[in-house]
Amino acid sequence: MRADAIRNEVLRMIHQAPFRPFVLSMENGDRVTIGHPENIAFDPEGGSPDFYVISGRIRLFGTFDAVSSVATADSVEHLA
Repeated sequence: MRADAIRNEVLRMIHQAPFRPFVLSMENGDRVTIGHPENIAFDPEGGSPDFYVISGRIRLFGTFDAVSSVATADSVEHLA
């Protein structure tokens, strides 16, 4: 159920205008910045919890089950 909520939040972030970069915080402590909506791919209808990120040197295969939060990149920078 949580994976669906994370996926829905990512969809919302991808479609907001203007687009604002956002960060996926993973349960293991890693953070993945999505700088452009085309940097992440997944099934928007929820057929699979998997996602793929390709951005610069980052190549990540992940699952929404392992994402602990989604936030705009500027809000995460204030926390760092």
